[in-house]
Parts: sequence; C-alpha cells; structure tokens
Amino acid sequence: MNYLTERELNLAEKCLKNGRIDPRLYIDNKVNRGLRDLNGKGVLTGLTEISDIISKKVINGEEVPCEGELYYRGYRVEDIVNGIIKDNRFGFEEVVYLLIFGVLPTEKELSEFKQQLFSYRPLPDNFVRDVIMKSPSSDMMNSLARSVLMLYSNDLNADDTSIPNVLKQCLQLIARFPQLSVYGYHAYNYHWKKSDSFFIHEPKAELSTAENLLYMLRLDGKYTPLEAKVLDIALVLHAEHGGGNNSTFTTHVVSSSGTDTYSAIAAALGSLKGPKHGGANIKVSDMFENIKENVKDWTDREEITEYLRKILNKEVFDKAGLIYGIGHAIYSVSDPRAKVFKRFVKSLSEEKGLSREYGLYTLIEELAPEVIAEKRKMYKGVSANVDFYSGFVYNMLDLPPELYTPIFAIARIAGWSAHRIEELINAGKIIRPAYMAVQPHRDYIYMTER
Repeated sequence: MNYLTERELNLAEKCLKNGRIDPRLYIDNKVNRGLRDLNGKGVLTGLTEISDIISKKVINGEEVPCEGELYYRGYRVEDIVNGIIKDNRFGFEEVVYLLIFGVLPTEKELSEFKQQLFSYRPLPDNFVRDVIMKSPSSDMMNSLARSVLMLYSNDLNADDTSIPNVLKQCLQLIARFPQLSVYGYHAYNYHWKKSDSFFIHEPKAELSTAENLLYMLRLDGKYTPLEAKVLDIALVLHAEHGGGNNSTFTTHVVSSSGTDTYSAIAAALGSLKGPKHGGANIKVSDMFENIKENVKDWTDREEITEYLRKILNKEVFDKAGLIYGIGHAIYSVSDPRAKVFKRFVKSLSEEKGLSREYGLYTLIEELAPEVIAEKRKMYKGVSANVDFYSGFVYNMLDLPPELYTPIFAIARIAGWSAHRIEELINAGKIIRPAYMAVQPHRDYIYMTER
C-alpha cells in the first residue's frame, strides 16, 4: 500500500470507519447476503432452460447431498463428453450450438455452423495494431474487456437489441475471443514482460477452437492430438454452469437494462476476473507450487496432511486459510466437471512425464476434505472442484498463467450468450433487488455548526 499517500490512507480510514455495517443486522433483518439464505442456498431469482445443476436429492422429504450432475439443455455433460470421445472429434463448437439454439446439431448443421463461426473470426482492419498492440495490458482480462468494448465502435448496429442482431454479435464474439486473448498476451509479452518476439498466427478454417488456440499461441504452431483434445474438453466443461454463477447473473442483470451486447459481455468479463470466480485456477496452481517446494516427500500422507493443516491455519502460502480447488458453493459430494476432467488429466500427465505431480494432486484431493472437515467441524462434504485440475492441465499445456482466466472466458462466453438471448426473449423488467437502509435519518448540520 506504499503507493498511496498519507492523505489518501487517511481518507480511506474514514471510509472504513463510516462504512461498516453491524453484521448482526443482516441476521436480525433476514437479509440474504450474496443472494443466499443462512444455509447457503441461493435465492430463486429467475428461470432458465439453458442448464441445470443437481447436487441434492429429496429422500423421505429431506434434501440429501448426492453426486453432482450438470446438464446442458437437458443433456448430461458426461454423456456429451462421452459422445465426443466415442466419435474421436472436437466438441466445443457442438456445445456452443446446443447452448445457443437449444438442440443438438446434425452433422450438416454442425459443419455449416463451424464455417459460419470461422467467417466471423477476422478482426476489423488494423484492430490488432491500433487497439491490441498500442495499449498492451499486464492483465489479460482487462485487455479482453477493452477489446470487446472497442468492437462496439466497429459495429454499425451496435445498439440494436433485436434477437437476430444480438445472435450475430454473440457468435462474432465467441469466434473472436481466442484471437483477442492470444494476441493480447503476445502484445503484453512483447511490450511489457520480456520484449519477446511478437508474432501473429491467423486462425485456420480446418482447425477447432482448441487447436487454433494452441496454434496461435505457440511460435512453431505445433501441438499433439492429446493436448488439443484435453483443451477441448476443458472448454466444453467450462462453457456453462447455470444462471446463478456471478458472471452469468451479471449478464442477466446488465442485459435486463436493455444495454448493448458489448457492454453486457464486458461486465461479465469483469465479474469472471475476480479471484473468487474465474481466477481460482491460478490460485490452485500457485498453491501447488508452494506445496511442492515445502513438502519433501510427495507420497508421504502424514507430511502432506500436516502442511495442509498449516495452510488452513493461515501459517503458510498466502495465509488466507483456504485450500484452493477444494469445495464448491453448490456441490458437496462431487463436482461432475472435475470427475470428467480427471480422466483426461492422467493421460496428459503421462504424455508429459508428470505422473509424480499427478500423484500429488490425487493424494491432496483425497486428504484435503478430511483436513477441512477436521478443522472446520463441517458436516457438509467438500470435494475437488473443476479448478483443482484445470490449472494443472493448463500448466502441462505450457499455457501462460496470464491466459488461464481468459481461456475460462473463451469457453464461458457460450453460456453468457445463451443467457443474454434468453433474458432478452423472456424478461420484461429490469432486475432490481431490494436493499434495506439501516442508517438513521439525521438533521442537516450547517457548515458553521460542524
């Protein structure tokens, strides 16, 4: 905080002093903080047909935690992934089609849709030079959001919120997010970080989104089939996760005001950037680097357990008292995305010669819930979430940490787009939750009397 002057710090102290609300008032007035009740259950604020999350089942009139399930438009995600693997093809584009249009495409429809997406990939003339290269940022999410807002200026129908126009805008953004993210990283790497070579690989029509990401990111443009397949699965699993997650709810809220597509998506990006949301996989990676440096024997259960206790006791790592990647706001028994992803992580770790690291991950996945239950006296189960393995995967793919969250965005914009369109079709009112004022009314004091 040494970049702040003494006067700025004093003003901040005044904000802190006069800005705190007694925590008891939230309970006394039955306020659902974070739009959740006291049991952590989300307050029902809308309806959606886009996805469904199951983490509990009613047995004998009581809610009982169960193995987590995730559905896209009624189809179980695990079944979608199994279909993709069975056909030995890439699946992200199919998932985009399913989320946006609500039906699975035929082979012909999917082929035509891929061609349409590719036709939308080219950026406006001189956009890379004038927007991305001239104003590089050390934060790729801010760079991505700025690029999205700048695309507004290149759209002659930017404020048209009719469904045909919004659909076109959404598909253009879905198609362009990989270039905006990768080129933004190269500009940062060249101008800001290490004055490395700046290079641009134009996406190829015959490549999938996952393949193009790796092709554009690497200087030699090379990747293995397994690398591309695992990245594709990551995009599939991150594409959507219900209407209540922070960035998707942001999309609904902002879209309900009647604003343009670019503003709505930029707002969602701002939400996803937060470490409590899309930035969590970076924290998992950082935590594991810290564990690997401080735990001598990666197979010693006692040593690992003791270090996890130190993390929870705020003695080591970032001293926040959190084991990142373990636990989820909704899932308790299991996160279905993590279960699916884990199958492919093992294969990739073997190809990369990182089986020892994979063993450490699986051991911590087993031990961390026990340590958390012991420390927190929790009766609600906790399990590995999708972030637990995604950071490890991105590291094995030699993806720079600066792109971890943008890759999340490259996938999740499919869900955001579907929810924006759903909001515009079905909603008639601006979303406006209520806040209770707890500050007593006061008489104004004239300047001479203060």
